[in-house]
Amino acid sequence: MSRIEKRFADLKAAGRKALIPYVTAGDPNPQVTVPAMHALVAAGADVIELGVPFSDPMADGPVIQRATERALAHHVSLREVLAMVAEFRQRDAETPVVLMGYLNPVEVMGYEAFAAAAAKAGVDGVLTVDLPPEEADAVVPVFRAHDLDPIFLLSPTSHETRIKRIAAAASGFVYYVSLKGVTGAANLDVDAVAAKLGEIRGHTDLPLGVGFGIKDGATAARVAQVADAVVVGSALVNRIEALADQPDAIPAALKDVLGAMRLAMDAN
Repeated sequence: MSRIEKRFADLKAAGRKALIPYVTAGDPNPQVTVPAMHALVAAGADVIELGVPFSDPMADGPVIQRATERALAHHVSLREVLAMVAEFRQRDAETPVVLMGYLNPVEVMGYEAFAAAAAKAGVDGVLTVDLPPEEADAVVPVFRAHDLDPIFLLSPTSHETRIKRIAAAASGFVYYVSLKGVTGAANLDVDAVAAKLGEIRGHTDLPLGVGFGIKDGATAARVAQVADAVVVGSALVNRIEALADQPDAIPAALKDVLGAMRLAMDAN
C-alpha cells in the first residue's frame, strides 16, 4: 500500500477528509521550502503538493505564475526539487508528497531516470498537468514500476469517456478542477461540484480531491462535505508572496492559514 493510499484509508477510517496544500518549490527562495513543508504538516496537511517550477505554467493563474518566476530566479531545477523532498524525508517519513508540474522537465530527464530519482527522494505521486491520459501509455507503467502514483485532472467539462479513461489510468487520487479557468479563479459552486463528483464516483473508487477556488476555512469546510480531499494553493502562495522579503516569517504564516482551514473542516 502506497503512502497516499494508506493516508486516505486512515482518514476514511477516522471519518475525516484530506487537506492537501500546494506550494511552489523554491518560492521565494530554496531555503524556505522544506521548513514550509514541515509547517504545513504541523498545521494539519495530510498530503503535500509540491510545485515544480516551469517557465510556461499554462494551467496556473497569476499568483502561481509569479511564484514560479520567483523560484526560477533562483534557478530551481527538477533535480533540486527532488533534493528538497529528500531533505523533507529526513524528518518526515509518513506524509505523502505529490509533485505537480509540467511534462517538459520530466522528458528532459527521461521517464525512467526521473521515476527512479523521484522514488529514491521519497516522492509518492506525480501530477503532470499537460499529460493527458491519451498520451500517458508510455509514462504510467514507468511511474508504477517505481511505486509512483500517476494523478490526473478532471474538470467540469470532462465527458464520460474521459472520466473512464482517467479512472483506468490513475492511482492515489483523482484531482477535480472545480472551476473553468486557471488556478486562483473565483465563484466556486459547491452544489455543481457535488453533482460532478457523483458522476465521477460512478466510474472510480479512488478518492476525489477538489482544488481551485478554495480560499478560506468556510470554503474548505463546504468542499470537504462533498469531496474526499480539499486542495488549496493560491491562498497559501498569496501569503508567501506577501512575505517574500521576510522569508523567515513564511512557515508560521502558512501554518496559520492552513490551520484555520483544518479547524473548519474538522468542525463539520
